[in-house]
Amino acid sequence: MNVNEILKHVDHTLLTPGAAWEEIKKICDDALTYHTASVCIPPSYVKAVSEYVKGQMAVCTVIGFPNGYMTTESKKFETKDALRNGASEIDMVINIGWLKDRKYNLIEEEIRVLKALCQDKILKVIIETCFLTEEEKIQMCRIVTKAGADYIKTSTGFGNGGATFDDVKLFAKHIGSGVKIKAAGGISSLEDAEKFLKLGADRLGTSRIIKLVVDFYGNV
Repeated sequence: MNVNEILKHVDHTLLTPGAAWEEIKKICDDALTYHTASVCIPPSYVKAVSEYVKGQMAVCTVIGFPNGYMTTESKKFETKDALRNGASEIDMVINIGWLKDRKYNLIEEEIRVLKALCQDKILKVIIETCFLTEEEKIQMCRIVTKAGADYIKTSTGFGNGGATFDDVKLFAKHIGSGVKIKAAGGISSLEDAEKFLKLGADRLGTSRIIKLVVDFYGNV
């Protein structure tokens, strides 16, 4: 798999608390230059980024981030606001406490409600695998499929672990045919990025891949 093919699957990401506009603008420029799938940025920058990129690329943002324990009403407001400001992709975090309490119906309904707001826009569901058992990960594959989301996503990158090859393999085995996989958190080499894609991931959430490409290949 060549570097350009890997880049097509990258959500070029900057979600650090201190991210300033010049840094946000730089990752937008990089994403446009290297033709990544999207740029993933904090909700407060969605309007400015949408105006800056002028429809040349997908704008992704995060909802209920990073802990996921906000009310569904709060997540609905965040989603509506992000879409109104120009977001074309939404990455939401589930309520992990509900999963631990086996309140599967509440999780499914929340995902379903947010997907209805997104309509034809992409909804990715972050399940934060580092906090889950294998049984809980499989259960979330079923819930995400039933709720009609577009992607199941491994991690926020703010937990105590990120994407693993085993989790992507597990997702690929248990998700429904209409659901894609996003691996995110800790992807630090082109070799790992390629392996995640070969195992079944369709998107990679990472802040490092473009820097690696520039360091090793120059402009591609």
